[in-house]
Amino acid sequence: MENNQERRRNKRLPIELSLEIDEIFKQDNVIVSNIGASISVYDISRSGIGFVSQANLPIGYYFRGNINFSNGDFFRVVIQIVRVGKEDGDMKAYGAEFVGLAPFLADKVDHYERSLKTE
Repeated sequence: MENNQERRRNKRLPIELSLEIDEIFKQDNVIVSNIGASISVYDISRSGIGFVSQANLPIGYYFRGNINFSNGDFFRVVIQIVRVGKEDGDMKAYGAEFVGLAPFLADKVDHYERSLKTE
């Protein structure tokens, strides 16, 4: 069985963030509003995030979020849900990728990694 870590393009870093999703959308202008889903982000990389939620979020949909690091850096991003799996109880584990993230914003993830090493 192939190791998931080996397939990943970028190193995953631990992070604790809470985000609220009020709206999800698809590229063909399908919008679902008033979602009100809470998510807990547990890891981040230059290419995306891993998070858990009780909400049923469909694969292929997008949402907007603000990523705030403990070192003061932040950026706004569009995120696409790319996978879902079962977690403990009624929680689901999701994988999501950043969409169209500029390189200088992705560099903030590298800055965050360096700040973890100095703590």
